[in-house]
Amino acid sequence: MLTTIFALAAATATPPAASPADLAAIEATCFDYVDGQFEGDPERVKRALHPDLAKRRILGDTPDERLGLQRMSREELVDLTKRGALKTPRAEWNRSCKILDIAGDAAAVRVETPWFVDYFHMGKFGERWIIVNALWHMKPREAAK
Repeated sequence: MLTTIFALAAATATPPAASPADLAAIEATCFDYVDGQFEGDPERVKRALHPDLAKRRILGDTPDERLGLQRMSREELVDLTKRGALKTPRAEWNRSCKILDIAGDAAAVRVETPWFVDYFHMGKFGERWIIVNALWHMKPREAAK
């Protein structure tokens, strides 16, 4: 019985709150990622990303791969940004960044635009927070209108 009480207490304990500086840095990284793409600013996008970024989108089963994933590296995303793939007039920007959880030097974050939803795993390196992993969902065209 006592073990159950301790287990329940541990499961419901609230982790220590992140510092305001960490929250601001995480949000700034999110907006470097999104706004950099909207501005067509590859350097802004690049600074938000770990050099070994793993960016993936679920494809499902394909003729070539069971449990298929679309994979993208930091270099590929930076190149898409250079080409203006998501360049959007500022008046049309609609984006949000929601910090889901922070544990020490790791954070989970949800970013949404009219075209996609990204779930980030971010890491803190020194005082910088950068995106290490991204799993993204492309919204159906009708939802993006």
